[in-house]
Amino acid sequence: MDTQISAFVSEETKKLLEEQTRATGVKKGFLIEQALRHHLEALRTLPAEVIVPPRLVISAASGQQLRARLQKPKPPTPALKKLMKDGG
Repeated sequence: MDTQISAFVSEETKKLLEEQTRATGVKKGFLIEQALRHHLEALRTLPAEVIVPPRLVISAASGQQLRARLQKPKPPTPALKKLMKDGG
């Protein structure tokens, strides 16, 4: 038996949902249920420190530091090269 739930979402989220359902032909209810189940399963099974929120808020100073690091990235370490080459 299916149960209806109600929730408020941002206009942006509503727009993304409608774009996805139009593009794929998947019904909104199915897409919402799959996304919610996926998220809840991740929260249940993964350590909290590996869950990345969909939106991160940082200070202006942190943003400037991030921009500087992205503009001049450090070269990869040998360990990172090995990991990316063969998985560890």
